[in-house]
Amino acid sequence: MRIIIIRHGKVIYNWNKWYTSEEYDQACKEYDVSPIVAERYKVPDIEYQNVIISGLSRTRYTAENLYVNGEVKKTDLINEVPLKSSVDTKFKLPLWYWNISGRLQWFFNSPRQEESRIETRKRARRFAKLLIKENKDCLVVTHGFYMHTLVSEMKKLGFIIGKTHSSYKNGEYVVAEK
Repeated sequence: MRIIIIRHGKVIYNWNKWYTSEEYDQACKEYDVSPIVAERYKVPDIEYQNVIISGLSRTRYTAENLYVNGEVKKTDLINEVPLKSSVDTKFKLPLWYWNISGRLQWFFNSPRQEESRIETRKRARRFAKLLIKENKDCLVVTHGFYMHTLVSEMKKLGFIIGKTHSSYKNGEYVVAEK
């Protein structure tokens, strides 16, 4: 079984440099429903029996741009790890602060974030077990931050993973085999 895991296409969204907590939370919601740049990404040429996308529209747009055959299935198990402001404040703080502090809270399982690292791992493991159960070659269109957890959980379940990256660019993929 070969699984190609690809990060969605580049999202068309202009982030501001500074946000209050409320503005940052709203920007994250807007980003999640924004379109992507129509670009064709190159993936290995195999016969996919399934194309699996997340519940976020940018993965559907990416799958459409890939022009692959196969049944398209949608699951929230491969959605991006949600991100929200780390504190409530009316003061504007830089975007880098919000991104880093939110991910640190996720890493340390803070209840402030919608999902903890422990919950993300469980979700990724459930998805990997579904792939094993189906035992079909497939293309998985997912998200950059989530990909790290998914690949890690797949390794624990015996998948052999091709070249991984410290961060996945839009349209970049890894190959997992079992």
